[in-house]
Parts: sequence; C-alpha cells; structure tokens
Amino acid sequence: MSDSSFEPKIVAFVCNWCTYTGADLAGTSRMKYQSNVRMIRLPCTGRIDPMFIIKAFESGADGVLVSGCHPGDCHYTAGNYHARRRWILFRQLLKFVGIDESRVFFSWVSASEGKKWVDVINEVTDTVRSKGPFTNYQKLNKEFTING
Repeated sequence: MSDSSFEPKIVAFVCNWCTYTGADLAGTSRMKYQSNVRMIRLPCTGRIDPMFIIKAFESGADGVLVSGCHPGDCHYTAGNYHARRRWILFRQLLKFVGIDESRVFFSWVSASEGKKWVDVINEVTDTVRSKGPFTNYQKLNKEFTING
C-alpha cells in the first residue's frame, strides 16, 4: 500500500510552555526519535486556528500533530480546554474538505515528559508512514481551482 522509501512530512503545532519544553528536554537528554516532524511553537494550543492545520496539508504535510499542556495545567488557565472543544468541531470540517481525520493527532505532553514526546513522535510518524503520502488535498485543490 505504501512506498517503503516514503518519509512523511509532519507538522507539529506545539504549546510553548509544556510540549515545546518537553521536546527540548528530549533533545538535551539525547533521546533518539524520528526526524520527520517540523515544530511550530505557539503560545498555547488554544491559539491554534483550524486554518493552520488546513494550510499545513495544503502545503504538503502528510500528517499534523497538535500538542499542549495537560488539561488543568495550562499556562493560560483554559487554553487547552478551548483547543479540545475546537477539535470536536474541527473534525467535521476535515471531513467536509476531504482530509482524513486519522492524519491529525492530538496529545498532551508536559515539560517534564521528554520520553512521552519521543513516544508520541515515533508513533505519529509510524502511523503516517503506514498510510502513505497524503495527496487528497492536492486533488481537491485542483478540482476547485478556477481557471481564468
């Protein structure tokens, strides 16, 4: 089903206060994990506009990860609760635009969980690799392009 030489492109939108710091801990601890993920650090997962995720797929991402503070531990009090509620509605938009929702991942990683970050990255990368390249968005984009 998928090409064995395929290396997925994964975009991770991460919280500055928890997940990014957990990823930094994994790096400074010299933990090994797959290098397919490109991180975009934001103040809080509550600030992630759903269009960021759509734009990542439009730009060629094969998968997207959203990761922030554990519920109840948000630096901004309730940002991760807003992100979680937004995700429930966003899933319907993904179906509408033709993006397989199983290519979008959501996780909670605290600043002290470098090992968990490594596990999440490896799991997401392996899952996306097994699905193969994501080309549906490019096909949709061509269908809706107005020539003129």
